[in-house]
Amino acid sequence: MDIENLPIRKINSLFSNKELKPSELYSKIFDNAANSEASLHAHLTLFEEENLKKAKESDGRYDNGTSKSLLDGIPIAIKDNINIKNYATTCSSKMLSNYTSPYDATVIKKLKESEALFTGKTNLDEFAMGSSTENSAFGLTKNPWDTDFVPGGSSGGSAASVGARSSVAALGSDTGGSIRQPASFCGLVGFKPTYGTVSRYGLIAFASSLDQIGPITKTVDDSRIIYSAISGEDPRDATSIVNNQVDIPSDKTAKIGVIKELMEDGISDEARNEVNKVIEILKSSGYQVKEISIPIIKLAISIYYLIAPAECSANLARFDGVRYGLRVDGKTSYEMMENTRAEGFGKEVKRRILLGTYALSAGYYDEYYGKALQARKEMIDEFTKAFDEVDYLISPTTPTQAFKAGEKTSNPLEMYMSDLCTIPANLAGLPAISIPTGITNENLPLGVQVMSRALSDHSLLNFSEIIEKEIQFNQQPKGWV
Repeated sequence: MDIENLPIRKINSLFSNKELKPSELYSKIFDNAANSEASLHAHLTLFEEENLKKAKESDGRYDNGTSKSLLDGIPIAIKDNINIKNYATTCSSKMLSNYTSPYDATVIKKLKESEALFTGKTNLDEFAMGSSTENSAFGLTKNPWDTDFVPGGSSGGSAASVGARSSVAALGSDTGGSIRQPASFCGLVGFKPTYGTVSRYGLIAFASSLDQIGPITKTVDDSRIIYSAISGEDPRDATSIVNNQVDIPSDKTAKIGVIKELMEDGISDEARNEVNKVIEILKSSGYQVKEISIPIIKLAISIYYLIAPAECSANLARFDGVRYGLRVDGKTSYEMMENTRAEGFGKEVKRRILLGTYALSAGYYDEYYGKALQARKEMIDEFTKAFDEVDYLISPTTPTQAFKAGEKTSNPLEMYMSDLCTIPANLAGLPAISIPTGITNENLPLGVQVMSRALSDHSLLNFSEIIEKEIQFNQQPKGWV
């Protein structure tokens, strides 16, 4: 039995029936890591020894019938911008290469209460800024389907670890698609919840009005289980909201919209064909499907690359060599800060700080950042109108399949286009999920994205599971699993 390929509920059933021990699963997961990490570099650090001890404690709970939850004994990988007490949180940056977190993020606290296990910390684009995990200060991560290709970003390490089965599931963070895009590139499910339903306390901020923690998993139900465990209002996060879910239909009475602007220029034929395949399946099952136009989506990347860099320039101002992290001495305090930031931040982070600082500067604030906020409000209004007509919106997750390592590093604008389909959900604060649906001519996976109105996360997961069962995508990367 390939236990690492099983969904969480099935694993939990094996644990409960004493057919499998958590320590046995954990050992198998680390065998997979031993076989894949040298080639993929999904993890920055592995927690084998300490968590094998915790796995044996989980063995004892299942033996005496006192297991805590469905996640008790389940090995989960954690993106290295989420704090775990007494472990390094580097954000894949030289700036934080010597930083050890003194506290747990709220999502980590909740997973610990569920007695989940952690495989380790996964690689990412520095401070979550990128679409390929090539911006890490500690080396790129490779795609488990083909190591010539990137796994996506910024949560590429998390996606690669699940793809290679060196974790059962993983947490990532999604600012403009950084859960869904790597999930699509690696043939996995990636779920970005409604903004505010999962606490950001303990997540190293990139863009505070956009960031959201969520799961990368093998199945929709696995994402449901993890979301249920980590969601909820948190008084330590000012952006946290009460998770009062809205029920919308997921059966054949649901109305489905296909976003016109995300099926046009810039979308590959293969990505478009995956959406059409899902549409035909839904129609044949009795669902109503119609085209929906949201014209302002064409401005999504422009809006995002004013708002996100502006927020990042403010958030990263704290990294000055004074309080924590890297410090490079200088003759004056100003020179020390200048030297620290020059040494500690990578090229892409510097680019975004400069963009954001310019957009917020006197004389340009209203012209750039202010207008971007107005356009964002208009986008939210257009999505609200769309959801008066339909219950779910479907699009490609990514314009293309995964691209080769190094292919887009010299052209930042081309790299930014990788998030064309995913950014709108972040700007509007909507729940969105990527579901693997097919394989390209180059034997790389592609996914389809589904969005729904805010606080309809549970309904979105239910509807996505219907698509998942119809598609029955069960292919795996060769060589690791």
